Amino acid sequence: EVQLQASGGGLVQPGGSLRLSCAASGLTFDDYAIGWFRQAPGKEREGVSCISSRGDTTYYADFVKGRFTISRDNAKNTVYLQMDSLKPEDTAVYYCATRWGLALMDPESYEYWGQGTLVTVSS
Repeated sequence: EVQLQASGGGLVQPGGSLRLSCAASGLTFDDYAIGWFRQAPGKEREGVSCISSRGDTTYYADFVKGRFTISRDNAKNTVYLQMDSLKPEDTAVYYCATRWGLALMDPESYEYWGQGTLVTVSS
């Protein structure tokens, strides 16, 4: 059974940083791309960033470029999302998801999802 566990969310002030982690089990991790998505209250789920199975290709939504960094450690079956210069509009539940094959920003293309971790950016 494929399982994803997202963690690292919390309350942070504007301009602050958080690092999210997504730990995976039940799959051959280095065959799978990982995506981070978020959903704010009253809004649709949107792609934030994704990384290829080997970590050599990454994509970012325009609204996080230059502020967020995605990385993965295949030895630990874990993907990270370093979030810097956080803004109140980054407040959302963040989800990680995985798919076999290419890294894509479309949430509809992902097969397995974690439970989400809440990020709140507020003073």
